Amino acid sequence: MKKVGPFRSIHFKFVLIYVLLILVAMQIIGVYFVRELETQLVQSFKTSLNERITLLAYNVDQAMNKDRDAKSPTLEEEIRSLLHDFVSQDISEVSVIDDKSKVLATSNPYMQNIVGKRTTEIFVKRALVTGEMVDRAFIDQKTGHRMYISATPIKMNNEIKGAIYVIASMENVFSQMRQINKIFATGTGIALAITAVLGILLARTITRPISDMRRQALAMAKGNFSRKVKVYGYDEIGQLAMTFNNLTKKLEEAQATTEGERRKLALVLTHMTDGVIATDRRGKIILINDAALNILNVSRETVLSSSIVDVLGLEDQYTFETLIEERDSLILDFSTEEELYILRASLSVIQKETGFVNGLIVVLHDITEQEKIDQERREFVANVSHELRTPLTTMKSYLEALGEGLWRDEQIAPRFIEVTQTETERMIRLVNDLLRLSKLDSKDYKLNKSWVNFSRYFHKVIDRFELTKNENITFIRKIPDEAIFVEIDEDKITQVLDNIISNALKYSPQGGNITFRVKELNNEILVSVTDEGVGIPKSDLAKVFDRFYRVDKARSRKLGGTGLGLAIAKEVVVAHGGNIWAKSQEHKGTTIFFTLPLERIQEDEWDEV
Repeated sequence: MKKVGPFRSIHFKFVLIYVLLILVAMQIIGVYFVRELETQLVQSFKTSLNERITLLAYNVDQAMNKDRDAKSPTLEEEIRSLLHDFVSQDISEVSVIDDKSKVLATSNPYMQNIVGKRTTEIFVKRALVTGEMVDRAFIDQKTGHRMYISATPIKMNNEIKGAIYVIASMENVFSQMRQINKIFATGTGIALAITAVLGILLARTITRPISDMRRQALAMAKGNFSRKVKVYGYDEIGQLAMTFNNLTKKLEEAQATTEGERRKLALVLTHMTDGVIATDRRGKIILINDAALNILNVSRETVLSSSIVDVLGLEDQYTFETLIEERDSLILDFSTEEELYILRASLSVIQKETGFVNGLIVVLHDITEQEKIDQERREFVANVSHELRTPLTTMKSYLEALGEGLWRDEQIAPRFIEVTQTETERMIRLVNDLLRLSKLDSKDYKLNKSWVNFSRYFHKVIDRFELTKNENITFIRKIPDEAIFVEIDEDKITQVLDNIISNALKYSPQGGNITFRVKELNNEILVSVTDEGVGIPKSDLAKVFDRFYRVDKARSRKLGGTGLGLAIAKEVVVAHGGNIWAKSQEHKGTTIFFTLPLERIQEDEWDEV
């Protein structure tokens, strides 16, 4: 898990929130305090100034009403003296104006030229007209100081005698406010520092158990359930720590149970012969056992997280949504031109109690052999039915004709009876071949083996065919003169040779040759019979040993074949521990090969048969 940065930790957030709360509270208090203090100081400044102006107005009024002689100072001189005493550090300028707006005196030494002239100050005119004090605070554009202007009327017996125009600086008031703000900011900083330290100490008491629980959670994620969270107290956090320790114990027990069940499940899945595939709710493969990998011939890395629909080759027929709605098992055909390969997929939907689909379980069964058996059974029944129906149909039609009176015809009746006998013999041969195959297929079938000199035995079989054959065909024998002793069931191998030689005679042309060979190998003998007939197409060569299989069905039936001769030969040779196969070229001939096991013995201990 990624390490938590110092500025993202709950410890930092707790201290930050604590400090911010204190800061916001102090700022709210500071803003309210400073604003009220500023209001009070400004108001006090105005009140004090107005009181002085009122006193000045009284003195000016007294000076205006005073009787004067030649030795007395003039009104302007007396007012100028009063203004000189009135001016202080805060008052920049003070002027006295009579009721005619004429300036009687001013404290500004640089503006003495306006004395005796009418003033243009709007505040003075407004005070003279209304008889009320007019004032305004403003900021001097040159110095940037806060200034205060007031025009106060001079009244006597409710009669306006003039006005006092004052320009005062409020900078001392606001300088005091700046000092107060600085003191307040310093106090706020000290308070925040103390608050931060206290917040860190307080946060540690809260976050330390939480940090322990975090470390425990990380250890649990790695499978370590032995670590315990330290309990620092019995408050809510302490109870949380005790609950967390109890949860750790429960999880350890559940993990042990789950791990045991998982191992059991893994063991079962590993040793199952059927393939098992599990998907998530989106149809992606999350589990597949070895049997399924072998059945599908894929690797685990290539199929994990792949879509089950794609892996099973169903993308053209199904989506995952339609697949989970499928109630019947699916037949998957992975057959190629060379090999049959059929699978059955049984589907089971994984559902929660709420009915929500959480995945799919697919069980794969290899039913190739079963399908082969079913297919062979169907073909066998169809072939037997066909082989029996043909002669029976012929016999029925001929017997019906004889029954209707043709038996009296001396020319036709013998031919009909001969055909009936031929078809009867054909059915007898078919039934006998079927009985032989049935005996070879039975589990309790046993061979009656005996030691035979195969060279002499093979000559005897060939001699029998050479004496009875009607065709103009030449037999060529390439058989060793020395004795080759093998342990065989003589009757059964005779059936094999009879079937092979009979086929060679049937399909050989007039004047052709049939070659017989025996070759002694290391641990077996190789026997072959070669004809010069029409041959077998390459596509049919691997099927000539199947039951009822004929390359040319019409010609085979015409020649009296049942399609079981080479099938019987294969069963007999395999029962002896040998192998049988064919090689052929069309229009050039066919060779049938088979092998028989050969055991090296002292040949002089045996009498030649």
